[in-house]
Amino acid sequence: MTTTVYTDGACSGNPGPGGWAWAVPGGRFSAGAEPLTTNQRMELQAVLDAVTTLGGPLRVVSDSTYVVHCFRDRWWEGWLKRGWVNSAKKPVANRDIWEPLIDAYRADPRRLLFEWVKGHSDDPMNDLVDRLAVEAARGQTPRAGDEPPDRLGPADVVAGAGVQGSSQAADPRVPTGRRLLVVGHRPPQLGGYDDNPVSDGVRAQLAEVLAAKRVLHPDLVALTGLGLGAEQLGAEAALQVGVPYTAVLAFPDPDAVWPELSKARYRSLAASAQGTVLLQTRAPASKQQAGAALSRRDAWLYRHADEAIAVWDGDDPAVGKIVRSLHDHLGEEEVWLVNPGATLFG
Repeated sequence: MTTTVYTDGACSGNPGPGGWAWAVPGGRFSAGAEPLTTNQRMELQAVLDAVTTLGGPLRVVSDSTYVVHCFRDRWWEGWLKRGWVNSAKKPVANRDIWEPLIDAYRADPRRLLFEWVKGHSDDPMNDLVDRLAVEAARGQTPRAGDEPPDRLGPADVVAGAGVQGSSQAADPRVPTGRRLLVVGHRPPQLGGYDDNPVSDGVRAQLAEVLAAKRVLHPDLVALTGLGLGAEQLGAEAALQVGVPYTAVLAFPDPDAVWPELSKARYRSLAASAQGTVLLQTRAPASKQQAGAALSRRDAWLYRHADEAIAVWDGDDPAVGKIVRSLHDHLGEEEVWLVNPGATLFG
């Protein structure tokens, strides 16, 4: 007999107070909390606690691609082969939770089956563990029982402040399909504002990755802010290989202060997008307001992307911060790195 168990994690801030939960349909459940943690750690902790608490074969259902893809795509094999270093040659994040979980899987691979469920898709069990995790994060109080709980807290808050899980409620502006975000350097690190060998090489590498991803995911759609540099190169690469892209804009007319040639390039790419998401209807009145609007745009993109490509030379701290944020939101194995003028690695 295989037992189905649903798992979820939540966090108020990232990092911040967090909670995790698992539940068996019609049966046992458990929830716990951590005072300072991340969404990813709570997702993992929920699975680890379920796997170590429940006996026999398990079907683990999670809305976290960070969890499910590790076993679906066998990321863990590369981690072990490289000595717990990921494909970007960085230490694997959350190893203290991953290691015992992977040990449990390796002890009997036939015992554990991992399955993804879309969060906030009216699945009653996914909703139940989501609410338990949010309740644990808010109250920092563990909870468990042998029967389904008769009292549940609210679901996670999707927009604005509050406790957020890894899954997000449906936003009508979000394009359907497998969403791949392109971010990275601006022109100074890409050889200048005009086409040049560095930007041409980056565009070619982006096109190669997008074409390969489209084979795996025929419904692939790129997300781009259409900013100067990597974001526009991502849109051009998508056009080159026939991948549709959606422009996600922090505010209207982001090209207002650009040179005429840059404006023309932006407008051409904006016109070729399959859709546009405008997050703020008024133009900012100051650099500070523009910066805040761009930060909100980045947060929106991180929440709604399934994976990402980051154009990064490995040194620039600003892009490095973006890469770390993407690792935390998506998982390290869902972020490909393109080094300008160098070798592609993922």
